[in-house]
Formats: sequence, structure tokens, C-alpha cells
Amino acid sequence: MVLMSLSQRISDLAAAIGRQVKTRISADHPGVARAWVSFGYVGSTTMVWSSFNVQSVARSATGKYRVTFATPMKDVNYCWSAFARNSGSQSTLKVASARVTAEAKTVDYVEVICSSQSGSLTDTTEMNLMVYR
Repeated sequence: MVLMSLSQRISDLAAAIGRQVKTRISADHPGVARAWVSFGYVGSTTMVWSSFNVQSVARSATGKYRVTFATPMKDVNYCWSAFARNSGSQSTLKVASARVTAEAKTVDYVEVICSSQSGSLTDTTEMNLMVYR
């Protein structure tokens, strides 16, 4: 009888888990982001730091951004989540959100805003947005 070492058993288990996950999680899995972007408004330019399935990010007004998808969503029933960071004063809170009718959500793009603690629109040097469907 051949006894396997603990490290060999762990290695075999990890390989088996990897094979199972590979067959169950694909690009169509609902837990995989359909689009994401990290961007900011620096100086007078919208800068895209990194992205996936995002064609462009445009600033339409102070604190208001339109993220256009490279490949449209299949419908408008997608979920998006975003957060804003403030690279300046640590005591200044910035919030990513959308108002009920002022910001659009279509298969081609989503509009998000950045506001200050007081609720007024403000630009941010870093906004991160993820889209799931």
C-alpha cells in the first residue's frame, strides 16, 4: 500500500477544485463583471486608468460622468456599483451615486455622479465602477 504525503493530498485536492471551478465559471457567469473602469478627473481631463468593456468615459458636467460600454449590455436590468475616492483632504467624503431621473441607464451607457458630503456635485480624481448582469 502506497501512502500519499499530506502535501501531495493537498496538491491533488487543489487540482480537483481547479478543474471543477474551470468547468463552472465562464465569461457568462453572473458573478463575473461585464464591465469595469477606474477613472478620474485630473486638471481638465478625464483620465481612464484601467478598464474592461468600456469604450469611453466622458464628463458632461461637474461631478457627472457617462461610461459608454464597448459591447452593449443585453438589457437594462444590469447592476452597477461604484465608489469615489478623494486623493486630497482625508476629511472630505466623496460619494458615487445616481439620481432617479437625472442620470440615464441604457444598454449602451450608464451615467454616474460624484457628490460631496453636502450633496453638491464635485469631481473626483478616482472613481471605480463595476457592472454585473
